[in-house]
Formats: sequence, structure tokens, C-alpha cells
Amino acid sequence: MSTSTRGNAGRVVVLGSVNLDLHLQVERHPRGGETLLAADLERRFGGKGGNQAVAAAHAGATTSVVGAVGDDEPGREYRRRLGAFGVDAGALREVPGAPTGTAVICVDADGENTIVVAPGANHRVSTEDLVALDGLTERDVLLAQLELPLDVVAEGVRRAAAAGARVVLNLAPFAVLEPGVLELADPVVVNEHEAEQLRAAGAEPPSLLVTLGAAGSRWDGLEVPGQRVEHVVDTTGAGDSFCGVLAARLAAGDDRRAAVEAATTAAALTVQHEGAQPAAPGAAG
Repeated sequence: MSTSTRGNAGRVVVLGSVNLDLHLQVERHPRGGETLLAADLERRFGGKGGNQAVAAAHAGATTSVVGAVGDDEPGREYRRRLGAFGVDAGALREVPGAPTGTAVICVDADGENTIVVAPGANHRVSTEDLVALDGLTERDVLLAQLELPLDVVAEGVRRAAAAGARVVLNLAPFAVLEPGVLELADPVVVNEHEAEQLRAAGAEPPSLLVTLGAAGSRWDGLEVPGQRVEHVVDTTGAGDSFCGVLAARLAAGDDRRAAVEAATTAAALTVQHEGAQPAAPGAAG
């Protein structure tokens, strides 16, 4: 899906991870100690930061990404790919001697996935990289997740909030952040499992958006139904597409309902194709 944002729209700045995704298609997920045969290994682009940046740009937002890749060909290739989508990768630092982050993703016949991530350069992102957040304004949206060092994410959220920017904080993979950080986000975005972990940790963000899969989502008192999908191919990027488009529409000035409805449409479209990202413009895959 691609929609044009308004002329006075703010920017979306994504503070997040970029990974090379290694996809394995399996009939079912293995049990402990079991070996299964998969279809041919497929190499794709992912990482929550990269996925969400592509989704935001695809939705029409002026988008940039802050993070790190290795000084290797996958990192250089990823930077070129982001540029093809119109994402500004100038603040995606190349780390000497570090590999670009890698994720191994197994997708079963029902489209459900399991993911194991080796962070690589993502865990070399530091507070020094946050200079890229200078210049944020109240029209802009910072979109962050938790695949970077948590202290860097927390400081990024604080800096963005201090500048008056809106913060959309996706608590994935789930972790407990420093006190006060969640209160700066509008909203904190979690899925059902992460919502349970949040409750168990005793945290109650003032603005909480819970995605409920096919059932839709709930943002405080607002409930938006899901969209029917006849055939689910791959759920890998659904949450990231949701977050990226949500941030894009909020930056464009949409109200909560309109932003969530657009995000829901994007997530429904994403599960109908393989991989977390669409093909780059002019590319075969």
C-alpha cells in the first residue's frame, strides 16, 4: 500500500535494527532435538528497524533510519535497498569489523514463524549515534523498537520527547525499560503476548496499543477490527508493517482511528506475501 502524506506532514525517524534474514520454509516447526528438512534457503532483508522504515516510506512518509550495519556487502546492499525505497540511510553507521545483523526465520505451512537473531552491528549502536535525532520537532515521530541496546533506545526516547516529537515505542522483543520511558510514548505498541509480559512487570503505560492478530487492535478505549485474509502466506512482517504505517499516518496528522485503520490494512496485505518487506522498486525481489 502506498498513500501520500500531507504537505505539512512531519517526518518519521526510525531508531532500530537492520538484519539480513535467512528464511527457511518448513512443514512444521521442529521439536527439541529434532532435525527437519526445509525448502531452499532464501536470503531477504529484515530487522524491525529496516522493516518499519520501509513500511513508513511505502506509506508516503519522509523517513530516515538511525542504526548500524557491518562493513560487509550485506550492510552496503541494505543501505542501497533503503535508498531505493526513499529512506534516508545517512545515519545508518557502518561499523568496522562487525557483521551486519542476521536473523534465521523458520516459517511453517500455516505461515507462523520462529526467529533467532544474531544482532551483530545492531548492538554496536551507541548514544553517540543519537546526534541524528537533533532537529526533531513536534511534527515528527520517532519510531523505536527493542533490538538495539536498551539504554540507547531509552535515551533516544527521552531526547525525542524533550524535542516535542511524538514517540511510538514498539516493545518487541519484550524487555523492561528504565522507569519513566514508557510514559513518554504515545503509544506503546505490543502484541497480546507482550501485553501479558507488560502486566506481569507491573507496567501501565498511559497510552497502550495492543495488536490482536486477526481480531484487530485496541488502543485504550478505541477498538479497530482486523481485516479478513483468505490465505496467510507469512506473518513475519505484519507487526512491523503495522508500526511503520501507524507512525507514517500519525506524522501525517491522522487521528487515532484513521491511523490504526491504515496500519491494519498494511498488516493484512503484508501477511499475503513472503518476507517482511515488499520488493524494492524496480527489483525482482
